[in-house]
Order: sequence, then structure tokens, then C-alpha cells
Amino acid sequence: MNHGAASVFQSAISGEPFLVTQAHTVSFLGVDAQPVAVECALSPGLPAFNVVGLPDKAVSESKERVRAAITAVGLALPPQRIVINLSPADLPKSGSHFDLPIALALLGAMGLIPEDDLDGYVAMGELSLNGDLRAVQGALPAAVAAAEVGRGLICPAECGAEAAWVGAAEVLAAPSLIALVNHLKGRESLPAPEPGPVSARRAAADLIDIKGQETARRALEVAAAGNHHILMVGEPGSGKSMLARRLTGIMPPLSPEEALEVAMVNSLAEMPGDGAICRERPFRSPHHSSSRAAMIGGGKLARPGEISLAHRGVLFLDEMPEFDRSVIDSLREPTETGEITVARVSAHVKYPARFLLVGAMNPCRCGYLSDASRACSRAPKCGTDYIAKISGPILDRFDIRVEVPKVPIDVLNGPAHGDSTERVSHRVAEARAAQTERNGPDMPIVNAELEGAALDRVARPDRPGEDLLVSAAEALRLTARGYHRVLRLSRTIADLAGATGVARCHIAEAISYRRMLGG
Repeated sequence: MNHGAASVFQSAISGEPFLVTQAHTVSFLGVDAQPVAVECALSPGLPAFNVVGLPDKAVSESKERVRAAITAVGLALPPQRIVINLSPADLPKSGSHFDLPIALALLGAMGLIPEDDLDGYVAMGELSLNGDLRAVQGALPAAVAAAEVGRGLICPAECGAEAAWVGAAEVLAAPSLIALVNHLKGRESLPAPEPGPVSARRAAADLIDIKGQETARRALEVAAAGNHHILMVGEPGSGKSMLARRLTGIMPPLSPEEALEVAMVNSLAEMPGDGAICRERPFRSPHHSSSRAAMIGGGKLARPGEISLAHRGVLFLDEMPEFDRSVIDSLREPTETGEITVARVSAHVKYPARFLLVGAMNPCRCGYLSDASRACSRAPKCGTDYIAKISGPILDRFDIRVEVPKVPIDVLNGPAHGDSTERVSHRVAEARAAQTERNGPDMPIVNAELEGAALDRVARPDRPGEDLLVSAAEALRLTARGYHRVLRLSRTIADLAGATGVARCHIAEAISYRRMLGG
């Protein structure tokens, strides 16, 4: 059969002809769009309309939307047996975006759309009962997949600005089925959509608003410079959440490549808006009642979770010990690998998950372990029990652990000290530029991702620093992971200082961030 063109066959039994036409669409497995052929066969027999090929409920119901939409534009379905096959047949199909390719394959079989046009495009879109096209999720990854196979993309008009960011693919953004048919038949022309705007960074709260907390401010700067995970421990109201929410403001904006990665994940998780690409790093702060599927992704359709929505940005877990332990422990692999694989019986769905983890917690359940006049009767055992709710392997993944003490009233009433977000972000940008220049394009651009020979080459300390690190590793009983995390952290501290090598003072500061709560 000639793909994309109608082919006429003869029944071996009755000798009557039947017609087969093929259109193209995609099925999403994570951010990967898998090609799907939509075959339509018109054959003699009692009128029927069936969809096969592992469709879910939304895809199975598409035949009713297609039937109504075709009728609404003044056409009638042929009085024949209609079979829609979604190939490959063993790949699960889900989502309302199959409506449009099914309608196009059917219209091609009816001879209402030029046969060759079907082969040149990947189509996606939901049909309303009056023939209008409604927005669907996944236009950006679908456009990328279409460009990879040399095809254009047909999508609803609301998705055009998003899909147009992939300049390698022609995009037909149609408001309705009849407008699309008229364009394909040459009766009218659809305007080419323009890429959505590049969203400017929102005016974030300024770091200078934080009074006191010099140690925590410094730790936040180091975390932003090297993308190091950070855990803040302090009494209620000491400013942990205020500090965390200012972190994205001092991090550099997303590069064009990173912004596209983030946009592809958001395209699968949210309904399209104005097609804007945002250069601001994501900040996700899920509630401590969040389920494991909400955190890492999953559910019936294996949608991306909070860790993927925080890709290239910040995942903030406030009141961290109050999260279910299985939810916290599910972060072990993605914090190391930068991706998450959601396993299902029929498929393994992979999403990116390279985020900066920020945890905040009280020193104990009541929150006042350090204040004898306010602490509960179980102190200090309540503090030990509370910290124990977070497993050792998770604690070991925090490069920085910093105490956020109560701020005295006279400091709160006094003038603000310290650098503004603008000044700190400038130092962070210089440190990251130094990492990119040193590591090169073939290596991770942030120090938190260095490993193996690359880590040994760029972060080996001088002799005094090495002696201090060895003695500290023995005293704090650092794991191998903890030892290497100290090296990465030292390299970031040296970058902020503008130093070419890692010295004893950089090792000392890095170790100070590991002392709290043990190694």
C-alpha cells in the first residue's frame, strides 16, 4: 500500500472493492511522541463505525465526535462499514487528539481531501460537535516528532503558537475542520502561526528583604551557583520559606535549549495558553499531603509529576518530614540520575527530572527544640525522632545543610543588610559561566553534576585542602557519595571566589555545610 494515499482492494470473497486511506498522528510516551498510523478502511457491508488498536475511552468515543463534526460541515458518512485501525496495534492510545487524524483519514477515504496531503503531515486535535477544533496537550513534542520525520503538523489554532517554536516543521493551525479541508483543497489559505512570545522574568521578591540569616543567604548563593541540593532547619517563622522562594531569582535564566525542554514537559501537563516560552526557572512547592504519583508522575495516563514540572528549576518541600516516607524516598534515583522512569505493564514512560531540591523542616515536631522555655517535654528525643523521619540516603543527598535560627527583634526592626537579588545573581552568573568555560560543551555545565574523572580533574584540592578533607571524612564518617559531594561543593565555592583551584578554605566551608545532622 502506498502510505498516505487511498488504495483500492478487492474482497477475495465477494469481489467488491473496499478503500483504505492512511493519516499520521502520535501517541505520547513521556516527552517522546511515538508515530501512529491512522488507517481508515471503507468496505461493503452494514453501516458501522469501529476504532481498533488499543484505544482508551477517549479515543473510542472519538467516532461519535467525528461523526457529528462531519455532519455539522454538511457531509454525510458513506453507508458502508468503516474501520479505523491505529497502528502499531500493541501501543496503547489515549487522548482526544486522535479525533482530527481519524476525521482526516475518513475524509481521505471519502475522496474529499487530496490523497498526497495526508502523507505530508502529522495531525492532532479534538473535534467539537459543530466541527470546531479544540486545543489539546502535547503540540510542542508532536511538532518536534513531525520535524524529525520530515512532515508538517496540523493542529488546532490555539496550539499554533506553541507548535511554531519548532521552526523545522510546517504548522497548519486551523480553527475548524471545514477551514482545514478548504485549505487542503486550495479553496482558502490558513495563515502561518507565529511563535508565542518569550515571557520576561517576573519581578521576584528581593533577597535584600531577608533580615539577618547571613549564613543561610550565603548557603543559598552557593546552592544556586552549583545547583546543589539544600536543606534548611529552623524554628517556625525563621524565614525558611522566604529564602527558598527567592532562590529562582538568583539563578540564571533558562538557556534556549533548557527552555524548550521545560516547555515540552509543560505541554504534556497543562492545556496550551498563548504559546509563550518562559525563560524563568520553574519553582514547584507541592503540599506535604501529595501522593507518590503526584510527586514522581504516574496515574492512569502516566502524566509528569512535580519532579518533572520542576525540571531545570527548584523543587521546594516545605515541612519535609511531614511528607509520606515513601514519597520522600522516591526522590532517591531522580536526584542522582536527573530523570524518572514510570513503569507500567504496557510501557515504560521516561520524563526528565533534573531539579534543585530544597527542603525545609523544623528541628522537632513542636518546632522549639532549641528554646528550653518553649520546647515540649520530650526534648531532645523529639528532635532525634523527627529528623529520623527522613532516611539517611535522602539526607546524604543534600550537599548543603544549614540552620536558620530565630531572628532577634532588634534585627527585624533595624535596616536591611546584605546584597540584593541583582548583585547575588550577578555573582552566581559569573560562577556558572566559569563552570561552562572550564567543563566544555561535552560535560555537565554545573558542578553538582560532575563525576568520575571530570570531578577529579577540576575539583582536586591542594595538599592542605586534601589533608583537611581526609580527616573530616573520617571524623564525620562521610559516605563515598558525601565525600564527592563535598568536592563538588568546594569547586562551586572556589568558582564564587574566582579561584582557579580548590584550596583549604574552600574545603573548610564545604565541610561546614555537611556537619549538621552528621555526614
